[in-house]
Amino acid sequence: MIALSTTPVLETERLILRAPQAADWPVWRDFYMTSRAQYCGGGADITLGHAWRSFGHVIGHWVMRSYGSFAFTLQGDDTPLGMTGPWHPADWPETEIGWTVWTPQAEGRGYAFEAAAAARDFARRDLGWTDIVSYIDADNARSIRLAERLGAIVDPDAAQPKPDEPCLVYRHPKGVA
Repeated sequence: MIALSTTPVLETERLILRAPQAADWPVWRDFYMTSRAQYCGGGADITLGHAWRSFGHVIGHWVMRSYGSFAFTLQGDDTPLGMTGPWHPADWPETEIGWTVWTPQAEGRGYAFEAAAAARDFARRDLGWTDIVSYIDADNARSIRLAERLGAIVDPDAAQPKPDEPCLVYRHPKGVA
């Protein structure tokens, strides 16, 4: 298996957070090409090529920035459940922690909260981030609840990542891990 060799691995009580790898592609594809991915650029009308390029962006972010989103799995089972982590494309106004849950079976179990909290702690501790936001579509009730559970609050004055597609900007509390 080919993997990004210099990426960290994080552990929580139940989860392993690791860099995405080629073996994650089928699970990502099956998520990204459904309406469940509507709030992160995917959707039922997405082509296979679009899904492929989007997954490539996730992996490439690690190469371009030396950090990126972690795939999270249960300890002892390398099947990816979703993804979370630090994200900062070249045109993003601020550093973000984002998350997705790839399978319905992984929803409602606290995995995204556990993984996102660990990824945010990593960004603070290892990347030195003090200002962290999460960009969330106003209709994405589950992500809004998760951001609020993480202690983030809406910042109505924050810059938008895509000014022509406004979203809610949730600002995470400042602090160190």
